[in-house]
Amino acid sequence: MSELPDRNLALELVRVTEAAALASARWMGRGDKNAADQAAVDAMRLVLGEVAMDGVVVIGEGEKDEAPMLYNGERLGRAVQPKVDIAVDPIDGTRLTAEGGNGALSVVAIAERGTMYNPQHLVYMDKIVAGPACCYAIDIDAPPAENLKNIARALKRDVNDLTVMILNRPRHAALIAAVREAGARIRLITDGDVAGAISTAMPDSGIDVLMGVGGSPEAVITAAALKCLGGEIQCKPWPRDEGERQKAIDLGIDLNKVLATNDLVQSDNVFFAATGITSGELLRGVRYFGGGATTHSMIMRSRSGTLRMITATHRLDKLMRYSGVNYG
Repeated sequence: MSELPDRNLALELVRVTEAAALASARWMGRGDKNAADQAAVDAMRLVLGEVAMDGVVVIGEGEKDEAPMLYNGERLGRAVQPKVDIAVDPIDGTRLTAEGGNGALSVVAIAERGTMYNPQHLVYMDKIVAGPACCYAIDIDAPPAENLKNIARALKRDVNDLTVMILNRPRHAALIAAVREAGARIRLITDGDVAGAISTAMPDSGIDVLMGVGGSPEAVITAAALKCLGGEIQCKPWPRDEGERQKAIDLGIDLNKVLATNDLVQSDNVFFAATGITSGELLRGVRYFGGGATTHSMIMRSRSGTLRMITATHRLDKLMRYSGVNYG
């Protein structure tokens, strides 16, 4: 039998997200998405390789836009146990980083081997995400107005008290119109739906629900976070074209099946870490000073339900000698 993860690996994963954030934040506002992503990927790969685990990347980034990536199936770690699945997003919000926008994160989640959903070639999903009080109030197959009515009832509010987070994309024109017609407020974001989805489960975030089509990898990472925080994600595969649709059918993927949190991450022993790259409402970004930097991170474990917020100060000269990462 495989050894189940026992120690709190989230305390080790935060070194991974800190490294990726410190490396990629040097590229904030410099207009080069690939350079920022490459810096995050290189740092994340190096530090993940030093974690005492036998990890396999199940959720990697890069297929959508041919960016640098930690590839699916890549083995990482320096031990034979515990055997775990790894979900990574070196930068959730690559464009935000390149353009100097708010709310970019570096994210890693792990769970026991074989418990994370693999979306295969389908890189987008239609999603609805809400916090712990609304787990039984959402239904991705229901119209937006009905979901908002049920969420408002669960939260003991009126619909016009609610704030809905939606990616600002042309494909969401009908969704935005329906939410406006229902009377709820809308927060449009350009990128970063992992941070947005997590916000729905954070008290006092001001975000009540996330709706719309976003990345499939981000859906699995969101599910890992919600296993720790509570809350619910429901999603359905969203083929971009007829070719993707037919390939999914050929692979036996049911495009009408609703995937919930426990479908995306089956494990009840999940570890999650995120570090801010640029400052947002969830986490502060990297701040540099002469010879060093500060980072702001969150780490969670589902088994204990503990959320830790960590502010760290780094001496970059020492850190580069110790870790081998170039923090520039």
